[in-house]
Amino acid sequence: MNAQAKTSFIDLFPLFSVLSTEDKMLLAERMEHRVVKKYSFVYLPGDASDYIYFLAKGTIKIGTHSSDGKEIIKSLIHPTAMFGELGLIGEQKRKDFAQALKEDVHLYEIKVEDMKELMRHCFDLCSSVMNSFGGRLMRAENKLESLIFKDARTRIIEFIKDSVEKRGRRVGYEMLLKHSLTHQDIANITCTSRQTVTLVLNELKKSDLIYFNRGKILVRDMAKLA
Repeated sequence: MNAQAKTSFIDLFPLFSVLSTEDKMLLAERMEHRVVKKYSFVYLPGDASDYIYFLAKGTIKIGTHSSDGKEIIKSLIHPTAMFGELGLIGEQKRKDFAQALKEDVHLYEIKVEDMKELMRHCFDLCSSVMNSFGGRLMRAENKLESLIFKDARTRIIEFIKDSVEKRGRRVGYEMLLKHSLTHQDIANITCTSRQTVTLVLNELKKSDLIYFNRGKILVRDMAKLA
């Protein structure tokens, strides 16, 4: 991957907006482009936490497995987001897995030590990374509160609404979300079951609040989806 392609990506990435031209050039020199085939893993539990990743194309799921082998999806990573960053704050080996969904993923990777060096050189970048960690912590707290206080149906609906608000596009008066998730994936994200997800989606479809097929969810009226 040539330097121009790398710097073009850096310019799109919100985290790096604080960097000077010289620092962006230095970052481009240290970054490597990587393609991960669909359903393949970027890393697995037990792997060394020695790289940080920046997603350019595709979707990554970050997850773990419970003691009985059930998959739990902690977060979904979309383009221009960072992941695998816990190595910056002392993680030595991965506790989670990162896996591509149903299309090839394009990402850039940089060694943790190189990122730390750049952060020492640029205080604004250090501040931006810390803000990213803060956002991650708040999302984790919100998810915990949702699990404690909200029922399965509410969690599924809120996941749909949140996904549509962040990544959907308006089609007339409706909102269309294209995604890479199975019903089991949605269940693993919302800590429900595949059967419950199917039941709730069919109920919403029957009520004409949504329409869905493989890879698409169309929300008829966001205000009425509750």
